[in-house]
Amino acid sequence: MSVVDVDPALLDMMEAVFAQHGRDHDPTDLWNRLDGLGLVRLTGPEAAGGSDAGWPEAAALLSTAVRHGVRIPLAEHDLLACWLLDAAGIGGDAAPRTVCVLDRDGVARAVPWASHVRRIVVVTARGDDYTVADRDIAEVSITSGANMIGEPRDTVTATDGVTGAEVPAALVEQLRLKSALVRAIQVCAALDGALASSIEHTRSREQFGRPLTKFQAVQHLLADMAAKAALARTATEAALATAVESDWSATQLEFLVAVARSCAGHAASVVVRHAHQLHGAIGTTKEHRLHEFTRAALAWRSEFGTVRDFDEQLTRLAIGAGPGKLWPTICP
Repeated sequence: MSVVDVDPALLDMMEAVFAQHGRDHDPTDLWNRLDGLGLVRLTGPEAAGGSDAGWPEAAALLSTAVRHGVRIPLAEHDLLACWLLDAAGIGGDAAPRTVCVLDRDGVARAVPWASHVRRIVVVTARGDDYTVADRDIAEVSITSGANMIGEPRDTVTATDGVTGAEVPAALVEQLRLKSALVRAIQVCAALDGALASSIEHTRSREQFGRPLTKFQAVQHLLADMAAKAALARTATEAALATAVESDWSATQLEFLVAVARSCAGHAASVVVRHAHQLHGAIGTTKEHRLHEFTRAALAWRSEFGTVRDFDEQLTRLAIGAGPGKLWPTICP
């Protein structure tokens, strides 16, 4: 999320490769290009063909992709599916992957990119623990679906008794936290994009002989957007920093991820509303890029848990902590 500790040369490379392909990229060509640069398995161990980078670098990659309107399963492949394979001792190649957790009926819904990848890492409950299997998409049934920005969100059915490597429930809980934090990172990047577009638009457009940014009402809206986006970003960076420092084992991590998702979700409402108000009619057109950020933020904030889910989770955790332990949970 934060680029403070990320190598500037790596940031420049990310910016250049996405700028070169643009919004009308060929997904396969872009994937191969990213794979050749070591960005497809950015956080993977070098022994397994990865670049041995960390979550800060991955967050920078995701944010850069959002800024350029690039939508491919980078997070699902590297941070979720392949990470889980490595943790389960299975390993995998660069073939695009996603991950899903089957319910008791052998069904997983709203699985990101299932119909557009080659393999799916399938997680199945086995009593108190789980199994993990790396399956070809031909081995499962996929019913296509999409979110509001057209990204595949499919239903995966695997009722043939999936077998695989056994993993503890704690690892699947970590998968849940990582999935939630991935979307927080992407929402924050989308909010920053909407804010940047709003600032640029109001600076360049004039009304009554002066730029829109000179009007106090416009300044108030921009300030409100900036404050909400900054709060979401700060909460997400705090959760990410704790996750990285503790290797995803901190006792308060669930609380911090819920805070990040709650802040990002509520910020999206304000930023999206103000951004479209400031852009006026042009902001509602397909040709203008604003919708790439606003619709994405609204779509992503409801994936891997809704805003209400995380609000309720925060309430439960706060009440459960009690007055003596709530403050240390908030400020570890």
